[in-house]
Amino acid sequence: MQAESPPGKAIVAPLAHRRPPVARPVIKKTTALTATPAPVPAAATRPISTSTPPKAHRARLVPSTAVPVPDLPSLAHLLNRAPEADADIGQEQRPLVPPPATTDTVRAAILLPLSGGNAGLGQALLNAAQLAMFDFADQRLELLPVDTKGTPEGAQAAAATVIGDGARIILGPLLSASVKAMAPVARAAGVPVIALSSDRSVASAGVYTMGFLPADQVRRVVSYAFQKSLFRFAVLAPNNAYGTTVVDALRLTVDDIGAELVNAKYYDPSAQDFTDVVRALANYDQRRSALLKQRKELETKGDNLSKIALKRLENLQTIGDLPFDALLVADGGKRLQSVAALLPFYDIDPSKVRMLGTGQWDVQGIGAEPALLGGWYAAPQPSARANFVAAYRKTYDAQPPRLATLAYDVAALAAVLAKGERGPDFSAAMLTTPSGFDGFDGIFRFLPSGVAERGLAVLKVQPRSAKVISPAPRTFGSLTN
Repeated sequence: MQAESPPGKAIVAPLAHRRPPVARPVIKKTTALTATPAPVPAAATRPISTSTPPKAHRARLVPSTAVPVPDLPSLAHLLNRAPEADADIGQEQRPLVPPPATTDTVRAAILLPLSGGNAGLGQALLNAAQLAMFDFADQRLELLPVDTKGTPEGAQAAAATVIGDGARIILGPLLSASVKAMAPVARAAGVPVIALSSDRSVASAGVYTMGFLPADQVRRVVSYAFQKSLFRFAVLAPNNAYGTTVVDALRLTVDDIGAELVNAKYYDPSAQDFTDVVRALANYDQRRSALLKQRKELETKGDNLSKIALKRLENLQTIGDLPFDALLVADGGKRLQSVAALLPFYDIDPSKVRMLGTGQWDVQGIGAEPALLGGWYAAPQPSARANFVAAYRKTYDAQPPRLATLAYDVAALAAVLAKGERGPDFSAAMLTTPSGFDGFDGIFRFLPSGVAERGLAVLKVQPRSAKVISPAPRTFGSLTN
């Protein structure tokens, strides 16, 4: 049930790179990598451990002098060796199993889709976890990467495998269906799970979710808009689980802050044309009819004042104000572009209606669509992530996907908790530490329900980038959204 990786020596963290744990876990730390660790192939339970690094990575790792404030937990070093140049990669390999654990060995498993439709994303997440291992782990920690094959059955089998191999904590899986399938196995064994899913419904006793939750993003950006005197909201959302989650979160938020949800429209996410839903939201036909009626009346009068008024109406498409001050467009990618392009066409004027978005707007090039310029959305503070992107690109010569920081942060957290002063501590009490942790995506903490609470910034869309207009909180004591 598991893919294989070539045998090789494990990796050792340079002595200068090992830091004692801090009182408050800190997992944000940038490392300047002077060589490129080879990506681990779809691995089974061959551990990424902390012995001798691969030849390509034997240069000393130099920690950055910039340490985030507040200081939070950090993670350690583990990586598989690349095949030797003269190895026969076509030779059939026998299944690999982890070597016997010593009394000091701490095993953490990471379950990812390393084959199937999401294999590329899964490998990138594993790459990010490897960076965290080199930045934070000590020699005791072994990371066991296992392929879920992107299926619930694969995740369930992977969980059983790593539990049998002595994993003390499981990181991942990525997909919500996979998390739900393997959770009972982990729970029965008493092994905590930190999933990468953004579906809060996967959180339960012993199962935590690390993903970006749309409800938090909605609450943050809508609360900020309310503080800026925007009181009436509308929403356009896909008719799927994500869209329903966003609309429900918006309803709860406006009720809590005393605002008003004026209109909510859903559209078919598989559609190619979103004209009808945008036209209906804009109340375009009625407003257009009102304009044509007024023009006709003025033309009939024919006096000078009527002619002046008629002149003012020449360039208008409609008359009458929209009943909302802000519009939340809960989508991303090509659908977001298609929907946004229709808004001004049906006279939802971005200069009069503030456009709001979720974390799906947090991508390069969002400002290429004119209707979104000036829009606001909630996302992690971008400055820290920029450091991660630079390190990832330098190491792997590739652009990391948006979710890569999740894998880095969760691996870093596991490494920090593995080297506690009193030994590894993956207990619920430790994972739900009220002060939380600080990662490349900002501060976060796990609530007793298993859901991650995050400190988010509010950003404004600009032509070439996004500008922070409301910084993310640096501690949970200052979190007000």
